[in-house]
Amino acid sequence: MAFGKNPHVAKAQAAEQKAEDASDDDTRARALRDAAHQWDRAAEREPPGKRRVEYEASATRARARAEGGAPERGAPEETAGAQDAVAVDPKLWN
Repeated sequence: MAFGKNPHVAKAQAAEQKAEDASDDDTRARALRDAAHQWDRAAEREPPGKRRVEYEASATRARARAEGGAPERGAPEETAGAQDAVAVDPKLWN
């Protein structure tokens, strides 16, 4: 850890990675709540500004994901909708 770095950012990112690698919903929710707690701690250490707002938003997002309110990044629902929105040239149809 370098001087001046916020150690809670790395801990929050590690908790989010643990949530992505979790095999069941309970473990995933617990890891996301831990990530939200670490993001809150990181925000407390920052002076008011862009980083603090960013860390608070990350904490809110992690809590929403833990409660099942927001889909995870790269979830099939998001990617499927993006692929369907692509216009296909009718000349390429059989």
